Amino acid sequence: MIDTPSLVDQYCHGVLRTELGLGTFEAQLARTEGPPAPGTTLFDTQTGFAVRRWCPPLLGLEPHCPPARYLARRRELGVLEAGRRLLRGSGITTYLVDTGLPGDLTGPSEMASTGKADAREIVRLELLAEQVADTSGTVESFLANLAESVHGAAGNAVAFTSVAGVRHGLALAPEPPGPGEVRGAAGRWLAARGVGGELSDPVLLRHLLWIAVASGLPLQLHAGLGAPGLRVDRTDPVLLTDFVRATAGLGTDLILLHGYPYHRHAAHLAGVFPHVYADSGAALIRTGARAATILAEILELAPFGKILFSSGAQGLPELHVVGARLFREALARVLGGWVAEGAWSSVDAQRVAAMVASGNARRVYGLG
Repeated sequence: MIDTPSLVDQYCHGVLRTELGLGTFEAQLARTEGPPAPGTTLFDTQTGFAVRRWCPPLLGLEPHCPPARYLARRRELGVLEAGRRLLRGSGITTYLVDTGLPGDLTGPSEMASTGKADAREIVRLELLAEQVADTSGTVESFLANLAESVHGAAGNAVAFTSVAGVRHGLALAPEPPGPGEVRGAAGRWLAARGVGGELSDPVLLRHLLWIAVASGLPLQLHAGLGAPGLRVDRTDPVLLTDFVRATAGLGTDLILLHGYPYHRHAAHLAGVFPHVYADSGAALIRTGARAATILAEILELAPFGKILFSSGAQGLPELHVVGARLFREALARVLGGWVAEGAWSSVDAQRVAAMVASGNARRVYGLG
């Protein structure tokens, strides 16, 4: 038996505070640009089936109950009580929370109290830059305030995260941009944007990455599948190879988030570069009953001290549950199978399980 009593969710978001109907709940299950196929629902996905497998028992229902019955029970309990039961039933003991998404989402302190766990904040670089831009009148003040804000955030956050791959693509020039290049890009962006305008300029995205690298905090980079409509060919982590090489030896760890369907590429980079780590999380929620296969593929290439668990969950506490349960089940199936075959000893399997579930994250993020 593979035992993982402690799970550090090294990347997730908060949960919605509002009650959800069938349509709004389904919209959180799968990131699509439109409705499901006629005569089906978004519960008809690997994620939807996994929710129906693992979440109903936490709310007093039988596994695989119909979606309508599950959602009726959820409304009966109320959003706060349902969230409490689900998060506390996930088995996650520490949440590292990216607070950079819009919407009525709980923050780290609420995640900690609701889930009866520890929680720390991850700061999203692009949102930080956008907030600074909203209150800076000139290019010079923007750049000075940006540097000060990143430095200040580094004093409280556990990590920085970047969605440069989502905003532009990961094929960014690897070197830091020069001061003149940065000032020119900032001037053009500030002149063209309205309040709240998104940052997608490749020069400023690179500038942000290098400011974060200089802070010494771990830097998480989104790769693989993401928002609806995203050109996934632009988010292959192998496109980061030159940036990874340029940051080697500077003291900042890089964590490649999500990865799927390029999870083997992320695992390869983690195997080659000492400061690179691979996330094993969100891909498992997407793949559901196939999670063990995906996890085994990550374990093919990445050193075991370089793999981190996350749920990647956002919006629904059900996704935190599913991420944790699928990870535990997949890990037990993969490592237990290797023990049964005689390829691994049970002692080694248990040691690796503890590393991936929590030990690696505690070391990388300095959680003690």
